[in-house]
Amino acid sequence: MSHVKAALRLWDYRELLSTLVWKEIVVRYKQAYLGIAWTVLKPVMLMLVFTLMRSFIGIDSGSIPYPVLTFTALIPWVFFQEGVALGVNSIVLNAGLVKKIYFPREVFPLVSVLTKMVEFCVDFAVLLGLMAWYGLSLTTQAAWLPLLLAYLVLTTLAVNLAGAALNVFYRDVSQFLPVAISLVMYASPIIYPLSLVKRVLLVSQAAGVHSDLLYFLYTLNPLVGIVDAFQSVLLRNQPPDFSVIWPGALFVAMLLPASYEYFKRAEHSFADVI
Repeated sequence: MSHVKAALRLWDYRELLSTLVWKEIVVRYKQAYLGIAWTVLKPVMLMLVFTLMRSFIGIDSGSIPYPVLTFTALIPWVFFQEGVALGVNSIVLNAGLVKKIYFPREVFPLVSVLTKMVEFCVDFAVLLGLMAWYGLSLTTQAAWLPLLLAYLVLTTLAVNLAGAALNVFYRDVSQFLPVAISLVMYASPIIYPLSLVKRVLLVSQAAGVHSDLLYFLYTLNPLVGIVDAFQSVLLRNQPPDFSVIWPGALFVAMLLPASYEYFKRAEHSFADVI
């Protein structure tokens, strides 16, 4: 209960949050010649690489142009990837503040997530332009987007809190992080659509009696439900498929409080160890 009250007290530090978010944005782009253009460069380059790969592999994207399908998947993925990369290192990178003044240390992982909201909006604007290029437009199903974004934020924060605390005591965490995130990308329907996984495991039963179990384990990855839902509400004019979302959502619902609990227990030692 004390940790719940601590989380609610974050509202008292809203000015500090906004200041740190603005500082992160300014520092990130202050001396970058391309400025905010760097935000869209990564997903655009990945989209082009995946599109080139698709010409050799032959991935079926159905009636939706593959570049749009992939870019839609990359928007939440890049948010998660960069939000976690920044969040896990957030305590170590702000060691000076941690040692000098007290305020809730969860501010730092939270700032890392909120900073990515600005970049998400830029990437989303590029997606709208890409959709217009291919003759696609938003429908009323896009009203699901705020809820999906909130789910994405909570997923990222669940990893950030535990990861940031662990990284203070074990710096190997930040070294292992790029490898782990790469594995999560290939275990998410970004290069390939979820329909391909369903066809292989649920229809063809390619893994035999273990096919249904493997599919369930696959959907425990929250990014699976998030990416598929983004594609459904933005491109397919369909609501999110909750049969795909619920395993990952249940996992996040258990992980987030456990991650926050561990963070609050560990934060008392941050200033001594860091």
